[in-house]
Amino acid sequence: MSLVYAGVLSHAPGITGRADLCENTAMRDALYAALDRQRQDIEASGAEALIVIAAEHFANFFMNNMPAFCIGIGEQYEGPIEDPDWLKIPRTKVPGAPDLGQRLTREIMQTVDVAYAEEWKFDHGVMVPLHFLTPQYDLPIIPVNINCQGPPLTPLHRAWAFGEAIRRAADAVPEKVAVVGTGGLSHWPATPDSGKINEPWDREFLDRLVRQDKEALLSYSDEETYRDGGQGGFEIRTYIAAAAAGGGPGEIQFYTSELPIFAVGVCVGRFAVDQAA
Repeated sequence: MSLVYAGVLSHAPGITGRADLCENTAMRDALYAALDRQRQDIEASGAEALIVIAAEHFANFFMNNMPAFCIGIGEQYEGPIEDPDWLKIPRTKVPGAPDLGQRLTREIMQTVDVAYAEEWKFDHGVMVPLHFLTPQYDLPIIPVNINCQGPPLTPLHRAWAFGEAIRRAADAVPEKVAVVGTGGLSHWPATPDSGKINEPWDREFLDRLVRQDKEALLSYSDEETYRDGGQGGFEIRTYIAAAAAGGGPGEIQFYTSELPIFAVGVCVGRFAVDQAA
């Protein structure tokens, strides 16, 4: 078995960029401790590469070319694309895994149509997770994008199928591979409702996620998600893909809605990878 870790985490830019403005420092530090535990779990798994499933917020793709899925197969990446002083993450080079990325892509293509890219600028959707999970930027990264921003959005059942394809591909290579899905939960970025968090909606989704309740997870319509989780809630696709890749029951290791300065319900979790279907 080559998939050795599967998890999820939030990637809101405020997690790093607004840390100094956070009034609830105890809760902030508890989040950071959970993220550090996730880092340790990934390191303990022996992972030789990390797949980061994210939404790239129009940093690389726009409406003239918006793939439902894209996999990075570059030698090296750079990020953040945003102002480093704003995000409070220095701009840096991040190693890729081109050979492994190509082999995974070939296998995934057997069941899911995907785009691929050798050039990719990382925004906060990747850089915030990497800041905590591989702070020395010494673990090769394979970035993956699911279209969560430009309608028509990638259907949820296709995100699940994509996660299953990632699992099959990872299990077909000799390298040890970790995967994380990163994004929402409920949030309303760049709107008058920015900072709003729908905790009941978040918790219902996370409950479905850890139980691997496929039918319930795939039952959300985009209209319902937009109403209850904001446009940022469309990023549940990355969590769904990670759950499908992991295959086993999940555990939410951290969740809170008590850090509104981060403008999202923040989450850290993982899935068992030894019980995949």
